[in-house]
Amino acid sequence: MSLAPAVSPDYLLDAPLTQLLAETGVELVDSSIADREFFGAVVQRKNGDVLLAMPTGRSELEHDTVARYLLAQIFDVDVPKLPAPIVTTEV
Repeated sequence: MSLAPAVSPDYLLDAPLTQLLAETGVELVDSSIADREFFGAVVQRKNGDVLLAMPTGRSELEHDTVARYLLAQIFDVDVPKLPAPIVTTEV
């Protein structure tokens, strides 16, 4: 799924996450999924809003890295794949 606005790889990786979310219109929400194998999800609502659902209680590094990786997927930004066990699936 690719959505506007265009996001450059440099901006995706360097901008403060809160700024990146605000400027792309993505809402960050806590996920109630407690499974350790769940790293996060992106949901596009019927009205076009985009939600980034992230599990709570993870390290700041994991949270930031996975959030940026998921944003790269929805904004079609070419970034290296994350190592196993992190796999993305589009439904």
